[in-house]
Amino acid sequence: MSYRLLLSFTLAAAAHLAHAAPDGAAPAPVPLAPAAPAATPAPAAPASSLAPAAPAFVSAPSAPASISPPAAAPSVPAPIRFLLTFDDGPSASAGDNPTVRILDTLARNGVQDGIKAVFFTQTRHWRGGGTRVGRALIRREHEAGHVVALHSATATHANHRFMAAEELDESLRRGVDDLRTLTGVAPVLVRPPFWAYDAATLEGYHRHGLHMLLTDLNANDGKIWGVNFNWHKRSNMLKMLTETRARWAAGAMHTVDGNTPVVVTFHDVNSYTARNLEVYLRILLDVARELDMPVADNPFYDEHDALERAALASTVKSAAEHPKLPGFWNWLWQ
Repeated sequence: MSYRLLLSFTLAAAAHLAHAAPDGAAPAPVPLAPAAPAATPAPAAPASSLAPAAPAFVSAPSAPASISPPAAAPSVPAPIRFLLTFDDGPSASAGDNPTVRILDTLARNGVQDGIKAVFFTQTRHWRGGGTRVGRALIRREHEAGHVVALHSATATHANHRFMAAEELDESLRRGVDDLRTLTGVAPVLVRPPFWAYDAATLEGYHRHGLHMLLTDLNANDGKIWGVNFNWHKRSNMLKMLTETRARWAAGAMHTVDGNTPVVVTFHDVNSYTARNLEVYLRILLDVARELDMPVADNPFYDEHDALERAALASTVKSAAEHPKLPGFWNWLWQ
């Protein structure tokens, strides 16, 4: 067995005890390249049914989206807008619950009140969505206007890439049904545990009406237990936004409703992230200014349908695409 495959199995067995990736210094910003923009409207996704069925096919946003696909580099790229996502939750903690703290901070903070986010939930995790507290938090996320999406429907943070097709299908069916039962609507978005997917995984997602969203920026906060603080919050975000800026300047990112979505990933089961979320919000705006990247008037998404449209536009459509994964995971899977 190769070293890389052995390491893959070891990481899957370890569940989500270690997601962190290395940090580094940021390269110089890439100058904008003059060219003419091109735009084509995106097709609407099929409508969903709320009745329990398998597989569950889900609905696209009701409001039409104005989406410009990547094209030649525009002379003035569209302003960026940060699309916040949270993995691995909800937390089932009975004490200072980090998911609760994050929901409270998104609703009211010193940067922008009423921020909406995508929550990639583990619907049957033994310390999360599989508990009474976890299920109540999934309902709260939906009722607060956030986009509730699927991360896993297993008792642990199981790797979808290592599942047989039948096992993956059953897991996805359970997850879609779980979220439809809790929220009244089927999810449209999925994110693979450990960022691990291949062509078969992506095909399985599509069979269940799920669209895979990866990320542009990652808080490197996947280490949940023990020492989970981060002394490199700003330098990490600066480095990754600098890399994203090159694609933004080259016209290689979608424009949705007049803005360029920049996907940012956190973990809502991380207590350090929960305590420092407002700090992260300020860092994102600060590094955007440093890199001379204009942001939208409301720099974070604050409305459910607009958030969902932006997320859907940013999903991976085909296994032929090979977007860069966060840190160590790119080496492992790509």
